[in-house]
Amino acid sequence: MSVDAQYFAGLFAASDDPWAFRTRWYERRKRELIMASLPRQFHERIFEPACANGELSAALAERCTELLCHDLDPTAVTLARQRLASLPHVRVEQGRLPGDWPGGRFDLIVLSEIGYYLDPGQWLQVIEQSVASLTEDGGLLACHWLHPIDGCPQQGREVHALLEQRLPLYRVVRHEEADFLLEYWSCQPSVIDLDETCP
Repeated sequence: MSVDAQYFAGLFAASDDPWAFRTRWYERRKRELIMASLPRQFHERIFEPACANGELSAALAERCTELLCHDLDPTAVTLARQRLASLPHVRVEQGRLPGDWPGGRFDLIVLSEIGYYLDPGQWLQVIEQSVASLTEDGGLLACHWLHPIDGCPQQGREVHALLEQRLPLYRVVRHEEADFLLEYWSCQPSVIDLDETCP
């Protein structure tokens, strides 16, 4: 992580919801779009780094057997653990990317609002780690703010440009608005379960 940990410590010292995930319509709507963009109804194992206070995590938890959440900031980890305490299939750990990448395989990795906090080299490492950790039918969802953020080594478009250049996956969803870009990439060219479709 290129941005200093004190940056996030300061945000969480001032508020338990520094980005207003719980109260802003923008954040609620974006969260619902993220969930609607997942082509599969259910996942076995999801990894969500940069989980913050766990608002998106709570929605992801409804769609999986196991959810692993990470955050760099210890206060965020505590808040997310409190938010998700009633869900035994969810683990929240403190971790700093790219160094603290978890073991095992995932059929969904969610990289939401994290890429611009990493320099290009670190982001490329996260991309490589993601690809190596996906199951053969797995997918990666990325969503990032498109406006400049002071102090960040990358902007949202640069983050997604590197995904497009380096991901050896199939992009099956792309949703762009003035404020954010959301994409879903799959290991398979189609994520439709043929057993669930009409003849």
